[in-house]
Amino acid sequence: MKGAPSGKPERNFAPRTIWTGDNLDILRGINSETVDLIYLDPPFNSNRTYSAPIGSRAAGAAFKDAWTLDDLDTAWLGLIADRHPAMYRVIEAAGVSHGDGMKAYLCMMGVRLLEMRRVLAQTGSIYLHCDPTASHYLKLLMDAVFGADKFRNEIAWQRTPAKGLSSARFASNHDIILTYGATDSATWNTQYVPYDDDYIKSHYGRQEPGSGRRYQLDNMMNPNKDRPNLEYEFLGVTRVWRWTKERMQAAYEAGRVVQTDPGRPVRYKRYLDEMPGVPVADVWADIQPLNSQAKERVGYPTQKPLALLSRIIKANSNPGDLVLDPFCGCATACVAADNLQREWVGIDISPKAVELVHMRLRDTLGELYHAGMVTARTDIPQRTDIEAPIPYRLNKHVLFGQQEGLCAGCRSEFPYRAFEVDHVIPQSRGGTDHIDNLQLLCSSCNRIKGNRTMEYLIARLAEFRQTA
Repeated sequence: MKGAPSGKPERNFAPRTIWTGDNLDILRGINSETVDLIYLDPPFNSNRTYSAPIGSRAAGAAFKDAWTLDDLDTAWLGLIADRHPAMYRVIEAAGVSHGDGMKAYLCMMGVRLLEMRRVLAQTGSIYLHCDPTASHYLKLLMDAVFGADKFRNEIAWQRTPAKGLSSARFASNHDIILTYGATDSATWNTQYVPYDDDYIKSHYGRQEPGSGRRYQLDNMMNPNKDRPNLEYEFLGVTRVWRWTKERMQAAYEAGRVVQTDPGRPVRYKRYLDEMPGVPVADVWADIQPLNSQAKERVGYPTQKPLALLSRIIKANSNPGDLVLDPFCGCATACVAADNLQREWVGIDISPKAVELVHMRLRDTLGELYHAGMVTARTDIPQRTDIEAPIPYRLNKHVLFGQQEGLCAGCRSEFPYRAFEVDHVIPQSRGGTDHIDNLQLLCSSCNRIKGNRTMEYLIARLAEFRQTA
């Protein structure tokens, strides 16, 4: 794999790029391990159709969030069953308990999550935004793709106050955000929120005369009694202290070590304005959803607040890292990344996303903005992180041995001369000439498949068997 100057794998795209098209095809063309953070806010399988209001800045943006087995290549499931049995079992179980709509939805998500796992850097993380409609199934799906041991959090974001009366259940007012690390060394920066007033009053009740700085007096004794090297006399008191005598003396001379009464143990003066706050936990009720008057609102039906994306990006990336949103919609993740000096790329099926990212960056940067900052693409990137293949037809002998003389489609046995070399994923959909994307098909299967995906062939063969 080629290396970039930073030592990271080389990217085969420019940052600040928005692709319009099917994110599966585009993800397949992105070099492996080139993305530091993925945030996705995909359809939730909510059985609704969303559209931006006429007259809003996002007018024209719309998508359907209801799924049936007719909405996608149903043979994705066959491909998953062959190559990813753990994922297959999750999807089959969801189909039994929840029906074909959930099965189709999880097929759509599963094949995309596999590509996201491939493009995620070793220090990368992924955040999947969903709601309780499918969050439990998506959790199992992500366990299968990323590994259950790489699960980090299930974050509950309170998106609205509870509304109205509910006669049969508690009101639903939160989204779920599932987060996984690519490895145990995934980037992490602890985030904090300010202390509330009650905590400040109870823990930082003292104020320094003159400056008015609030502080508390913290214990300086070491609870670990097995540290004889830290047992000494300080200001007439012998204890096992937390710090060395030299460090204690320096803190005392700086006015940070206080002895309230002679003969009493000393205590450390800890100022409130030096404390970072309370570490953020996995229930987020402090980030308000966008209301109709919010300045950042563009009218996109599922728009999320910048504050939400900013917290995620700051927690799991550093300046200069690359953020990917493969369902970028109104590009909130892209704008938040840009504001935080991260690089970013986005993908959306609608060309409206390109228009919205231009609009929102212009709002943010004002006169500093120019349209050339963003690259709009509709093509599929070509991977450069794998060695240039030999002419693909020259792999026929190797493939014949690997497949043991069986057609990859109908699974029938044929002589060598009856086979044709075929692309599993067509070149028009991001497939390459590398041997891991090649197979042998009998002439009949190859004619049926044409330049379509392998999923199409498997589905057609299943139809033929049912009618035979």
